[in-house]
Amino acid sequence: MDVPAARWRAALTAAFGCNGLTMAAWVSRTPAIRDLTHSSTAAMGLVIAGMSVGSMAGIAVGGGYVARSGARAVVRTGLLAVAAGTAVAGLGATLGLGWLVAVGLAGIGFGMGSGEIALNVEGVALEVVVGRTVVPSLHGSYSLGLCVGAVLGLLANAAHLPVLAHLLAVAALTAACTAWLVRHLPPATGAEPRVAGRAGPPGSPLAVWRETRTLAIGVIVLGMALAEGSANDWLPLIVVDGFGLSATTGSLVFAFFGAAMAAGRFGGGWFLDRYGRTPVVLASAACAVAGIGLVSLAPGIAVAAVGVLLWGLGAALGFPVALSAAGDDPAGAARRVSAVATAGYAAFLVGPPLLGFVGQHAGLRSAILVVLAVVALSTLFARSVARPAVQ
Repeated sequence: MDVPAARWRAALTAAFGCNGLTMAAWVSRTPAIRDLTHSSTAAMGLVIAGMSVGSMAGIAVGGGYVARSGARAVVRTGLLAVAAGTAVAGLGATLGLGWLVAVGLAGIGFGMGSGEIALNVEGVALEVVVGRTVVPSLHGSYSLGLCVGAVLGLLANAAHLPVLAHLLAVAALTAACTAWLVRHLPPATGAEPRVAGRAGPPGSPLAVWRETRTLAIGVIVLGMALAEGSANDWLPLIVVDGFGLSATTGSLVFAFFGAAMAAGRFGGGWFLDRYGRTPVVLASAACAVAGIGLVSLAPGIAVAAVGVLLWGLGAALGFPVALSAAGDDPAGAARRVSAVATAGYAAFLVGPPLLGFVGQHAGLRSAILVVLAVVALSTLFARSVARPAVQ
């Protein structure tokens, strides 16, 4: 079945948007969830790590699942897992059970992790069809969903809307959207033919991990995913604890971060097509380093807001550009994207508890300097994302 490119892109846009909306719903309510579960900063880091554990599990199975069944099946399963996990997290918060919140977050993480593989394989395939850069703008839809969700979270905080009601509404919306969008995705994108007499298809997981370029791209993802993920996990709490402001203000600043990410991703395609991947990744990393440094050292929220803008713009393109680079070769694209995304989700796994424990002793504003250092180091591998020369 041939799917028109416009419908294909609309379906992917909706899927990325749902994931962003869900992430923002959770993040914008983290101060309230922390209070409901009576969690310390360090304990909250462990709760948040539930999402990272689920993400790693999703990433681990996502590439093989796409290779066997095609990306559409994985997108459907992933979004339904996101919806179910969101509902469970809301229930855990209402019951004051941090472990149940972590279980719900693991469901969200599994859905987003496995879906990340499928959605990016779809996006790279769509780029081939339309002949121009598409993946960053799809991630921009995630960031736009993040921004909209953060604004809704701000309103929910201001209105003292119960966390359960908020998260259940988001879960229902995601489930309904899934039923629509999967009908507009090609059925077998990324599926690999089975080869008789082989233990696995070409481009098996072990093979891609031995590729120097794939490993180098993974380092880029590690740094840029940590930059993005640390803001997703901690920015509202940095505003609340680090600057002594309200949860509503924390949601507003997080919405600002999402808007900066969206702007960087929607506008990034022009820069990528004009200047190439490597210069854009280097400029992005420099911007992120400057922004994180400002947030950490700012004397007040006004200067910190400038830092949040730079942080969001700088973190916008690293992850989607690296995943797009991993899928340059259609043969084994799903497994390379899976391998590179694994590196990114490793940052999501290690980041929350690490920053939580450091923040417990030194404060969250000091803890994010760890992120700054990792982003700076990742620039050493920026050449790996360049498009391979055509033979």
